[in-house]
Amino acid sequence: MRKSAILLVAGALMIPAVPSTTFAQLSPSADWATHAQNGYQVIANVTYMTATGYDSKLDVYKRRDTTAAQPTLVFYHGGGWVGGSKEASFMSILPWLEMGWNVVNVEYRMARVAPAPAAVEDATCALRFAVEKAKEYGIDPNRIVVSGESSGGHLALAVGMIPESAGFTRACAGGGFRGIETAVPKVAAIINWYGITDVTEMLGGANARSYAAQWLGASSDRDAVAKSVSPLTYVRSDLPPILSIQGDADPIVPYSQNVRLSDALTKAGAKTELMTIAGGGHGNFKPEERTAIFLKIRDFLAKNGLPASSGGQGSR
Repeated sequence: MRKSAILLVAGALMIPAVPSTTFAQLSPSADWATHAQNGYQVIANVTYMTATGYDSKLDVYKRRDTTAAQPTLVFYHGGGWVGGSKEASFMSILPWLEMGWNVVNVEYRMARVAPAPAAVEDATCALRFAVEKAKEYGIDPNRIVVSGESSGGHLALAVGMIPESAGFTRACAGGGFRGIETAVPKVAAIINWYGITDVTEMLGGANARSYAAQWLGASSDRDAVAKSVSPLTYVRSDLPPILSIQGDADPIVPYSQNVRLSDALTKAGAKTELMTIAGGGHGNFKPEERTAIFLKIRDFLAKNGLPASSGGQGSR
């Protein structure tokens, strides 16, 4: 027994001490990742509405180090309104967590559950729900940015551009949280990653896309529905600032759609910028291109009175 104890002590003495400078030597990104788990509370799979027998859910990423209302990103995943998930889009929200923002990551009814305009209804109701629960989730209703990729970019544009008079909030009050009376807020900005801007164009002709036809279904009024969910239908001067990002070789969403949106917004007197990635496809941008994009996003936020970094552990 005494011999075993001596061996254990000897072994312990041979284990090298961890240098006190180990954590100081981490790269900035590794240092942030080390602390991110403690920096954010994750409130997962919150049902924000129920319609057509389906519970639409969202995840909330809330900073732990403050009780003050924070600038918040509301994000919609892509997938052509027929696929994708909030979990699969997690990497897209990481830069916002690093900036110290709160994030609401939204899932919505897709074509297999309900055709258009269900996804737009859900996206709008998710924003309304976030505002209704702003105090609980640490959200500043006056500093909400909506964003998304591909069909999620379309939903971000729809939420930020379509007025309440269009009627897409009808499903909200009858959902899982009855009695929500909060009006659809005007968002502080829209960041559109290669989103669809003219759904009607994608139902026929050279720019027809099968995913759009699947989402709209075969109803007799599908052209009217397509127009009603198209951001280009609602161009006017009093819109939030809009930054669109797209590759000019995108094979999934025609680049011309965001050029048309940018031109129409400029003509109407709205604040808008279009960042073109030369030779870029449907996302999957090169590392240096993504770096340039997020530098552009930070500049865009700052120009429009929004913080590129909100401080705290999230923005190490």
